[in-house]
Amino acid sequence: MCRNIHTLHNFEPPASHDEVHAAALQYVRKVSGSTVPSQANREAFDRAVEEIAHATRHLLDALVTSAPPKDREVEAEKRRARSAERYATA
Repeated sequence: MCRNIHTLHNFEPPASHDEVHAAALQYVRKVSGSTVPSQANREAFDRAVEEIAHATRHLLDALVTSAPPKDREVEAEKRRARSAERYATA
């Protein structure tokens, strides 16, 4: 499940609201052990996602680095190459 959480720091342009929300959703899914919460747990699940997304945004806004920003396409290509190697059939 957590393979979908990617590094969000030091990209140009900065991580979007959707990317931060998706990472928070994956985290809550992993911690709760549920991809789709029951009706009884929906409010707590959604609240946790929003709180974690909020905290993540604050973290990303506060982090500093002297490294040049990463290129999203280059990083995506690296992930695709690792995936192809991992799942290659012999």
